[in-house]
Formats: sequence, C-alpha cells, structure tokens
Amino acid sequence: MTSAQVDTRNDDGSEATGVATDEGYQRGLGARQIQMIAIGGAIGTGLFLGAGKAITKAGPSLILAYAVAGLVIFFIMRALGELLMYRPVSGSFSEYAREFLGPFFGFVTGWTYWLFWVVTGITEVTAAAKYMQYWWSDIPQWVSALVFTVILFGANLISVKVFGELEFWFSMIKVTAILGMILIGLGVITIGFSDAGDTASFTHLWDDGGFFPKGIDGTLMTLQIVMFAFLAVELVGVTAGESVNPKKTLPKAINTVPWRIAVFYLGALIIILSVVSWTEFAPDTSPFVAAFQKIGLPAGAGIVNFVVLTAALSSCNSGMYSTGRMLRDLALNGQGPQIFTRLTKNGLPLFGTSVSAALMMVGVWINYEWPSKAFDYVVSFATISGMWAWIMILFSQLRYRAKANRGELPMSTFRAPGAPYTSIFALCFIGMVIVLMGFDEDARVSLYAAPIWAVLLTIGYFVIKNRNPQAFARKDYSMAAANADWGDSEPPVVAQKSGPATTGPAGSADGGAAKESDEPAPGDGDATRDKD
Repeated sequence: MTSAQVDTRNDDGSEATGVATDEGYQRGLGARQIQMIAIGGAIGTGLFLGAGKAITKAGPSLILAYAVAGLVIFFIMRALGELLMYRPVSGSFSEYAREFLGPFFGFVTGWTYWLFWVVTGITEVTAAAKYMQYWWSDIPQWVSALVFTVILFGANLISVKVFGELEFWFSMIKVTAILGMILIGLGVITIGFSDAGDTASFTHLWDDGGFFPKGIDGTLMTLQIVMFAFLAVELVGVTAGESVNPKKTLPKAINTVPWRIAVFYLGALIIILSVVSWTEFAPDTSPFVAAFQKIGLPAGAGIVNFVVLTAALSSCNSGMYSTGRMLRDLALNGQGPQIFTRLTKNGLPLFGTSVSAALMMVGVWINYEWPSKAFDYVVSFATISGMWAWIMILFSQLRYRAKANRGELPMSTFRAPGAPYTSIFALCFIGMVIVLMGFDEDARVSLYAAPIWAVLLTIGYFVIKNRNPQAFARKDYSMAAANADWGDSEPPVVAQKSGPATTGPAGSADGGAAKESDEPAPGDGDATRDKD
C-alpha cells in the first residue's frame, strides 16, 4: 500500500488495479519506540501467567522448551525482516501473502490475524482481571475485564506518536521489572538473604525429580503455551508503515530477538526455578508473584503483580492498534467493508479499532460464564490463529527468496541466514505444535473452532469475489519495491520487469545475483498478485 499505483492488465486481458498509492498513516514511531515495542511485544501474559501452568506440566525442562521455540521465533523474525526490507507495508504478512501466495491467502491471513488480536485482547484483559484479584478478590473477574477494555479503547483514540510513547514506557516497566527480579533472585541464591535463602539453589533445576520430571512428553505438551508466549513478536511488521525510518529501525529491532529471549525468558525462568522448586508452583498463579512471596517480600510480590498487570494491558493495547490497521488493509484491497478505510485527522483507523474493541467485549462474557477456564480457552485459540501468520510469513519468504535468486525481484538487504532451510525447519516445528495441541484437552477446542473459521472465510471469499471481482484481481508488483515508501530512507534496490535485479540508490552488493531455485511455497507463484 506504500507503493505507487501501476496500471496493468491481467493475463486474460482484463484491466486490473495496481498497487495502492498511499496508506495515509503518519510516520510517528521513532527508533527507541520501535525497539521497545519489539522488546515488550514478547513479554506479556504468556510469560507472566501462562508460565505457571507450563511449569507444573514440565518442571525445569520448560527452560529447554523456551530455548528451542525461541530459536524458531528468531528464524521467523529474520524471514519477516527479509520481506520488510524488500518492501515495508503496514499490511505486512497479509500483504506478502497476497503478493507471493495469491489473493485467497492474503484474504485469509488478514482476517485471521485480525481475529488473533481480538482473541489475544480477550486473553490479556482476562489475565489483567486475574491480577486485580490479588488486591481485590471481591471484585468479579468480568467487571475488571469490562473496565479495562473500555479504558484501552479510549487510549487507542490518541495519535500514533502517543501510542508509541505509551508502549515505550509500558515496555520499559516490564524490562526493568524482569531485570530487577533476576538480580534479586541471584542475590538470594548466591548471598542467601531472605526467607528463601536457605533453600534457594541452582540444584532445584535437576534435584527435584530431574530436569525432565514429567518426561519428554510433559515438555512437548507445554509447547502450545510456550509458543503463545512468543506471539506478538511479529507486531514490528505491522508498524512498518508508521516507522520513521524502517530501513534502519526494523532490522535492529529484529536482531534483538536472541538476547531478548535469552534474558527475559531463559534467564528469568532459570532464576525463578532456582529460588523456588518447581513443585511449589500452582498453575493459576504467576510464578513471578509466587517467587517473591517465597522470598518473603510481600511488597515485592505486589509490585510484580502491578508489573504483570501493566504487561497484560500493554499487549491488549497493542492488539487494538494492530486490529484497526489490519481491517483497513483489507478494506483498501476491497476485501472488507469500505468504512474501514477512513482515517481520523490524526491518521487513526477509528472504525476498525471501534469494531475490534466491541468484539473484545466477548471476553467480558467469557469471564462471566467460565472465569476459571477463560484463560485456557482463549490462549489455545489465539495460539492457532497467531501461528497462521507465522506460517504465511515463512511461505512468503520462501517464495520471495526463490524469485529473488532468479533475478525476478530485487534481493533484500536483510537476508535471513540459513534460508530456506531455517524457514522449512520453522514450518515443521509449527506443524508439530499444532499436532500436539490435539492431545491437550484445553487446547483441543481451538482445533474444533479453526475449521469453522476456515469455512466462514472461504464462504466470505467467494461472496466478495462474486460481488467485486477486482478485489481479487491479479496485480503487477514488478515496481512495488522500487516505489515503496521508506520514510527517511531511499529504497535499497530497484526491480526490473525481467533479467537480474539492479542496484538502486542505496545499493545492494548481492542485488544482481541470479540463481535458479525451486519455489517451495503454495500458490500459483506469479509476481503479479492482488492489491488495491
């Protein structure tokens, strides 16, 4: 949507609309805001609350599950980074799926990612309502969920600059808190102060039933919870259309993924499971709060509970941000109601955000009907819908790399290392997680709901295509990268209609490489794909 419009014709001679001229958003997200959104996006409910249930299922081996899944996440993010440096767009994964896999996949990805954030918003307000009961147990869970949903909706009526600033400080609170917990935990283990000083030891990682106390099976069954914890790392892709300098800021944000995972997930879990034996944790209690209670710092536990509360609200706030953008991307491509294309004077997609916030109110009803099961139900469905975006990122990157190797498209200046093998490995890992979800009673509900959603999307696709064939016409993307809006940067390369890609103003040493490669992704594979 950031590219200049190109007038083309379909293979059958019919006229097709080219790539949209302008997204209309304000580039108000600076480097430090993008960095903190990237860091904070992966620190939320999955770690602070979901880790409690995962610890009871796997014990210390949960650390290994996070390490392996974290490696897969890094492969996914580098694949996304390669696509973003080819052409940065706010529609991100749905836009790439539309270009490389076909209009149907773009349609499904856009609506599924929108649903993912709606469901994730429900998850986060559910977690926030649980955290509120730490102080006020008499307040019904659904009441807190309602209040938080209304407050966050109001926050999303602010400009994107204010949104970025709020997310910056939300993330700063989370990062500071986790680093503080790690330092205090190290002090308890090494110096031995506090009530837990006499028992805290790294030996808890293998003495209390071994590193795999529930066996390998127990570790594998936590992967659904682990993958949910990493959902939202791809949010930096949605911010591409509103980043001040995406060519500079996005690669830096993506390259922070390994150390983020090492410090905030692996480091925090190692310390917590060393301070308190895994046998003492409860599935419905935040392990961070439980660790501080064990240390004997009740005020500390309250502070941690406040931090995880802000973490949940931050994630929900990000969800409202992305849902409005995704609905507008669909509408601009004729694949959603045109009312969603409208922006406020501040460049905010008000109608899309409002509809998404209204649907998040379903979370209030879920918290009213099933307060004890609400988190498990929404986590499982959010995981399956969120992983669809990852699958589309990987398939799109495989198709893009094959075309770039043949010289049909410009080579990205931020290539995914080890691709295509790393992308194929990540796809296989995600497939394994989906299969394992079928063996979990709580997660299985998402596998029941996913086919229903797929049927609804398929029906919607054919209905919209019948009413508006141009919404799914094949488009010419041959000059999309050359005309992309790079904010303060020049595009890295310029594509040609045929022959090897040539170097553009910013240059790329490998931009002219032409190499034959198989195309391992689905779809019909033309460089011309749908986009209004």
